[in-house]
Amino acid sequence: MTNHTGLFNFDDVRILNLTDSDHARWDAYVMQQPAATFFHRAGWQTVLTQSFNHPTYFLYAELNGAICGILPLAHIRSHLFGNSLISTPFCVYGGAIADNESIATQLEQSACQLAERLKVDYLELRHSQRRHPDWLCKDQLYVTFRKRIESDPEQNLLAIPRKQRAMVRKGIAAGLVSHVNSDVKQVYRVYAESVRNLGTPVFSLRYFQTLKTVFGDACEALTIHHGSQIIAGVLNFYFRDQVLPYYGGGTTQARAMKANDFMYWEVMRRACESGYRVFDYGRSKRNTGSYDFKCNWGFEPEPLSYEYYLVQSRQLPDINPLNPKYRLFIRVWKQLPLPVSQFLGPFLSRSLG
Repeated sequence: MTNHTGLFNFDDVRILNLTDSDHARWDAYVMQQPAATFFHRAGWQTVLTQSFNHPTYFLYAELNGAICGILPLAHIRSHLFGNSLISTPFCVYGGAIADNESIATQLEQSACQLAERLKVDYLELRHSQRRHPDWLCKDQLYVTFRKRIESDPEQNLLAIPRKQRAMVRKGIAAGLVSHVNSDVKQVYRVYAESVRNLGTPVFSLRYFQTLKTVFGDACEALTIHHGSQIIAGVLNFYFRDQVLPYYGGGTTQARAMKANDFMYWEVMRRACESGYRVFDYGRSKRNTGSYDFKCNWGFEPEPLSYEYYLVQSRQLPDINPLNPKYRLFIRVWKQLPLPVSQFLGPFLSRSLG
């Protein structure tokens, strides 16, 4: 998709497309940039390509042979859900990270030109704060939840509001225990059941396996056991001093035993004991069950600003379960046998970036 003459050129700055040989350079840049996130890592190019076969355009700015800015993008084409260029699909955060505002702007201009060239419906940049007041923006739909945690587990437990802390203690009293696994299959099994029950198409097992292969120790599978039975599980990401519980769920038995409450406490406890200091609870839609659940932990919602540069489309996309036109689909999906939902789900979820 590119060569070293660059996709785009701005005076002395060249905009290039990431190749396998430059992954280490890209990640070294990510690690030194305070605003970068786990979702800016080069490994997402591999994950998006191998798991979903989506074309990627991981743009980086180069000046005098050194990377000075990055903007990961992927192209999703779907007959059902439209044609989009996103930074970054299946991720909470995205957008340009650069040495200065000028370079960030050049990367974004390159993304707009690429969106025009690909004739997508829209370009979507997933920012935590507004960058383009003249672009359309969704800043009232999604929030994220982040909080600093202490090194002492007992302090973190006491920081949880009383009613929610009682749920954690009930899980402890029920004899639940957590285990870290090298194989993601057990987490995937309970996650697949959980999202089917919510009426959501599940990802493929291959996606989970690719995440683990690509990110290694930075991707952790944690399961919750009641005796010999696994009743909950979560796939966690680690980045710098942060832990991000990302794909989690539980079986029908989990609710009665407060296994989900116990599970997220175990993620926090293990993380703080290992030296991590930020707990990133991830994205939720306002006024949903997961939103209320995270607020009950004492986390303050922080609005996310997803900005849109329209190309072929003339209105904002509305691809989310709260859209009334998806109600019948959700109701039917909840009734599917689990093996059927696991077979059909990946064909749909690959386009729900």
